[in-house]
Amino acid sequence: MSGYGIGATPRSIGGAVTIRAAAGIGSIAKGRRDGRLRARRERGYHRGMQPGAMVPTGGAAMSAPAFSHPHYTIKRPFWSFLGRRFHVHAPDGSLVAFVKHPVFKLRGEFTIFADESETRPLMVVRSRSVLALNMAHDVFDAGSQERLGSIRSRGLKSIVRDTWDLLDANDQPVGLMQEDGAAMIRRFFPILPSHHHIELGGQTVARIDQQFRFFVKEFTLDVTPGAGRVDPRFAVACAMLALMAESAREAASG
Repeated sequence: MSGYGIGATPRSIGGAVTIRAAAGIGSIAKGRRDGRLRARRERGYHRGMQPGAMVPTGGAAMSAPAFSHPHYTIKRPFWSFLGRRFHVHAPDGSLVAFVKHPVFKLRGEFTIFADESETRPLMVVRSRSVLALNMAHDVFDAGSQERLGSIRSRGLKSIVRDTWDLLDANDQPVGLMQEDGAAMIRRFFPILPSHHHIELGGQTVARIDQQFRFFVKEFTLDVTPGAGRVDPRFAVACAMLALMAESAREAASG
């Protein structure tokens, strides 16, 4: 009876043993979960990503002058017959990126260029399939072919509010991009300005806000909340997909 007290009964002894055994099993399970999380973080380091961030550890994107600004302006005309044209400008008005995306292109793939003549590719955004409920797009650096990350839509949820999961280079979810505000009302009144936010690890790292303008659609991409945590190239690619989703709805309703 040593260790349980003189007055202990077989039932109380058995209960104590059961509690201790359950506690031991719980500790083992927690240890395994912690081990899996550590392994995922280590894989992230090996692939050159900071844990909880979408920036290469070398900081190559942050050192590029075109992608070192705190915010960007994205513009596209209200009307275009052969395709949507997106211009991304730096705060001083200089062109940072250009995209021409055909309205009726079946496969969701496009190239982001540094110039309107489309001679200097910056990024390639490529869908993994032609049709899927949860469509995933991989974002690649056009020069190194490095995958910066992936953007995967939540098909059914996006019917009432556009939502995408953000995946790191290991296909692990690290954040999301979501439409904000009265999203459902905007389905019926698209003239209302749109708003989106990008978050990593539960924290907002970028915002995409529409500015009301005549004859042009204008959006501001603000990456100051996630300085050092989000690759501006990846944020631009996210903004392109969000705005193209809106363009597709406009084309379908028009």
